[in-house]
Amino acid sequence: MTDAVLLGLLGCGTVGGAVLRLLEEHAEEIAGRAGWRPSVFRVGVQDPARERDVPADPDVFTTDLGSIVADPQVEIVVELMGGVEPARALLHEALRNGKHVVTANKELLATHGAELFEHAAEAGVQIAFEAAVGGGIPLVRPIRESLAGEQVSRVMGIVNGTTNFILTRMTEDAMTFADALSEAQALGYAERDPTDDVEGHDAAAKCAILATIAFDSNVTAADVFREGITGVTKEDIAFADRLGHVVKLLAVAELEDGQVAARVHPTMIPRAHPLAAVREAFNAVFVEGDHVGELMFYGRGAGGDPTATAVVGDIVHVARELGATHVPLPPAVERRRGIRAMDRMEGQYYLCLHVADRPGVLAQVAGVFGDNLVSIKSVWQEGTGREALLVLITHRANEGAMQATVAGLRGLDAVTEVRSMMRVEGEGE
Repeated sequence: MTDAVLLGLLGCGTVGGAVLRLLEEHAEEIAGRAGWRPSVFRVGVQDPARERDVPADPDVFTTDLGSIVADPQVEIVVELMGGVEPARALLHEALRNGKHVVTANKELLATHGAELFEHAAEAGVQIAFEAAVGGGIPLVRPIRESLAGEQVSRVMGIVNGTTNFILTRMTEDAMTFADALSEAQALGYAERDPTDDVEGHDAAAKCAILATIAFDSNVTAADVFREGITGVTKEDIAFADRLGHVVKLLAVAELEDGQVAARVHPTMIPRAHPLAAVREAFNAVFVEGDHVGELMFYGRGAGGDPTATAVVGDIVHVARELGATHVPLPPAVERRRGIRAMDRMEGQYYLCLHVADRPGVLAQVAGVFGDNLVSIKSVWQEGTGREALLVLITHRANEGAMQATVAGLRGLDAVTEVRSMMRVEGEGE
């Protein structure tokens, strides 16, 4: 066995503590796979005196995070702080000092990944970030390395466990969104402030990273169309069930005419689709290519232990390369494909309208669809007295045309409310 490789950890929260425990519990196996013995040299925290259930000497904790990235003895900096700053500045300093970096910071990579990868390439060091996308699900290396000979055409999946848990409860237990969210918070699946999850920010950041590595292009979170699940109602869930569908928050990134189309939104998918069976806080991602067809990656996408497993895997991967003469560089993202605007994308749509229950209303509604060249695939109407509920499914249509249709419907006197619009995947034509 060769000498130890010294690690500097930035942050020691849920994931950081789990990383320390894994490094201790599986030290021999990790050393055997890495060819080195990863050893924690420094850990940067806000409060070194706080009691922590981790196998680390109190002397390794420090509040001086800058000293960790500057220390010549530290070879790998493991960033587990989260957020953009000061993580961004610290990692640039680490790269400047020739340190390899392992990070689980999806927000940072989805906004400033290109500059960090460029800096790492200039410094001849690596940035490993498996845990930033799928938590414990291996996605980054399979796409970058195992599928290097394939042109990935589409990545689609469930990448946020909190929203998947909420939608599972709404589907299986007929809960409202508010009640399902409360249960998720009580069980620790959702934060006290769940905005990042339920509004789709977390999924959009992961979608941007997946699009970046799948299509060798610089895609940021701002390039991803985002719509959360706060508007999904029990009514939508019930109609999805009647259609033989379930509702999931999907992240979709695909190539369309050489451009990257990336989006996150609630989606109806057929009950027979493999993603429909992904329940609770589990995640799953489909990767599609012309030669390999469809590949599915499934597992726990979040939580301290699964995420720590991916972090330790990256540490082993980087440590193994320290003895090699050639160090693999971060993904090439200098080539930026065009980003396809959401209004130029195409898909199928579910629409639920509250309308006046009188003759001729359906003809007026159909006229608005026809004016915008959106074809209706199926429709049904249920009378409720003075009002009726009108539910429609379209054939594939342009997003911009569909948005114009919704605007036109809102302008009809007979339409009292456009209750919801949701995209449909896997329906077939």
